[in-house]
Amino acid sequence: MTRALLLDLARQNHRVPIGTHLVLHRHADHEAIIHDGARLGATVAEAAARFSTPLAMPLMDLTLEKAALLLACGIPASQADSHHFTEPPAAPASIPLTPRMTATCGAITHIAETHPALVPMGMGIGPFSLMTKLVTDPIMPVFLAGNGLAAEDDPEVALVERLLALGEQVIHRYLTAQIDAGAKALVICEPAANLVYFSPKQQEETGYDVFERYVMEPMRRIAALLRARGVDLIFHDCGELTDEMVNRFATLGASMISLGCSRALWKDAALVPKDTVLYGNLPSKQFYATQLSAEAVAQMACELVEKMSAAGHPFILGSECDVLSVPGSEAEIMRKVDAFMQCPVTS
Repeated sequence: MTRALLLDLARQNHRVPIGTHLVLHRHADHEAIIHDGARLGATVAEAAARFSTPLAMPLMDLTLEKAALLLACGIPASQADSHHFTEPPAAPASIPLTPRMTATCGAITHIAETHPALVPMGMGIGPFSLMTKLVTDPIMPVFLAGNGLAAEDDPEVALVERLLALGEQVIHRYLTAQIDAGAKALVICEPAANLVYFSPKQQEETGYDVFERYVMEPMRRIAALLRARGVDLIFHDCGELTDEMVNRFATLGASMISLGCSRALWKDAALVPKDTVLYGNLPSKQFYATQLSAEAVAQMACELVEKMSAAGHPFILGSECDVLSVPGSEAEIMRKVDAFMQCPVTS
């Protein structure tokens, strides 16, 4: 099981960025690579070698499920970025994998078959975060649902609940394909499950019912799917969260939980089971900025390692999210990745 490996890596003071995008964009033909399973798999393996990790982390591309669902609903790929539903769509007869999804599955198989020392990993978006990409304004219907309005009471609530169900369908389809391709762990990303969409004041007044229904119940079904197939869950949410949200994520049985830099991981250690590794959470979204020096990143890393060591919780140092290759800033970004990768362990 990947959980045992992650716990062992934590004991070894492992550190690794979510950095495949950086390595991919060192290749001039990166747009061709992402459509070629074998070449994409080779690039994932290249990233694992570059960052000295056995974790074959895929690209954190959270656009694929939306594109697949839209195509199944008759919306052309050219409109995938801009299209939002204004009324509940009919259920498609089937949801075929897109070429990008097929290439990702091919990359997983390439890792599984040709790199036995690496852990083939898959990637997917969570149902709630997918839903937020499918409507123009998800905040208001989520708030209305939190106040007790049901689908029959409000058309916007009906729309988001319909899209949550359809989104979960395409997500399960893609996750199953990645497992069939050989994935041993899956990173499920729910970055929209945060305080932007779930009012902390409303939750204090009315409870976490809508958070449970819109985030946790779909995630529990995903966790059950992975558990039934013997695949480890790695849960990622880089949004701003309450302690109660983290408490609920901790019930998913994830082997690793990845949180953003708004969280104090050494405090979250008290909220998460001891057999769940905490991962993160250096501010990788700022790595392109010259105002954040490599020396400052190294200092942050050393302080985080020291605090997590004092907390006594299994921990892998890494980035708060995927480290994107920004044109013109590639060297700047890699310097900061190398800075935290190479900072000495002082405790």
